[in-house]
Amino acid sequence: MIQQTQLIDIVGRFAHEGTISEIKPLGEGLINDTYKVKTTEQDKPDYVLQRINHIVFPDVDMVMRNIDAVTSHIRKKLTEQGTTDIDRRVLRFIPEKNSDKLYIKLDSSQEEATSYWRLMVFIDDAVTKQAVNPESSHAAGRAFGNFQAMLSDIPVQLGETIQDFHNMEFRLLQLHEVVSSDPAGRVKEERVQKMLAEIEKRAEAMCKAERMGRKGTLPKRVCHCDTKVNNMMFDKQDNVLCVIDLDTVMPNFIFSDYGDFLRTAANRTAEDCPDMSEVGFRMDIFKAFTQGYLESARSFLLPAEIEDLPYATALFPYMQCVRFLWDYLSGDKYWKCQYPDHNFVRANNQLHLLLSIEEHYPEMQAFIDSCMKG
Repeated sequence: MIQQTQLIDIVGRFAHEGTISEIKPLGEGLINDTYKVKTTEQDKPDYVLQRINHIVFPDVDMVMRNIDAVTSHIRKKLTEQGTTDIDRRVLRFIPEKNSDKLYIKLDSSQEEATSYWRLMVFIDDAVTKQAVNPESSHAAGRAFGNFQAMLSDIPVQLGETIQDFHNMEFRLLQLHEVVSSDPAGRVKEERVQKMLAEIEKRAEAMCKAERMGRKGTLPKRVCHCDTKVNNMMFDKQDNVLCVIDLDTVMPNFIFSDYGDFLRTAANRTAEDCPDMSEVGFRMDIFKAFTQGYLESARSFLLPAEIEDLPYATALFPYMQCVRFLWDYLSGDKYWKCQYPDHNFVRANNQLHLLLSIEEHYPEMQAFIDSCMKG
């Protein structure tokens, strides 16, 4: 547990305004440690202090360069549009004192104890949402589509903060390697063999994005790569203010932001529900998110990107099935498990979600066509 005096000392290394009154934990994030920093003066902002998880994000400098490039570009666009409440529309990070660097590094004799910190302005009178419904999904579609649209002409090349994060070919290679080595002795299970057969049957089709990328017919764009409802800030009137949690912002195919949202939001149940009869694809969420997304993103999307949105919808349950099965065959070393079959149940859940999505392909395509004609 970090002491209050230590946290105050850390904040003091940034070029913040106001006098600090207290620092308390904020939210329930699983990756970074987050605190709210309150100041005593009414005309000075409060802040959010975060310790960046450098195990998940080993190149902290790249992460912060990416974030700086993205937030600066959005801020410039908002200024040109005449937006007045810019600090509520895009995150503002505070530099280190006497520096333009947006993070500090606290060294330790032990590498695992070394820590990286950043400070950003707290957005007052704003909330995040957890509930997934058609209304919040439509808002999410518009917000993430607008996020991509704002960054479609960013003049710098961002770095890849998590290597091969959404690379389907790489994820299949990982699976093939663990099938060959079989470290946990689980490959010969009949249920595993059946799942592997389903995976291999779709492998070529699901690697379509990588092949298109190599041919130059599918561009990589700046994507958020963690599109969830709770990664947006809303005002009290339920209007989206801005997209948050920018650590995973990097170049990727637009399928990442589109498909990853629907993987979690449009499943009728949790991704580890063991009752496969409960798993199913929600077309109401699909339609709401897709309509919102195309409203804000169609201005820059290529025809090939729009045509393959149903593929993107299927890609991410497939990818997650592969990853959960890979971890199960590895001996459950990546995701925390509550019981021995937890990862297999997760993989099976995602496979059944994929099967449900495949049944809706014609309806999805027809809806996308109707959106583009409207």
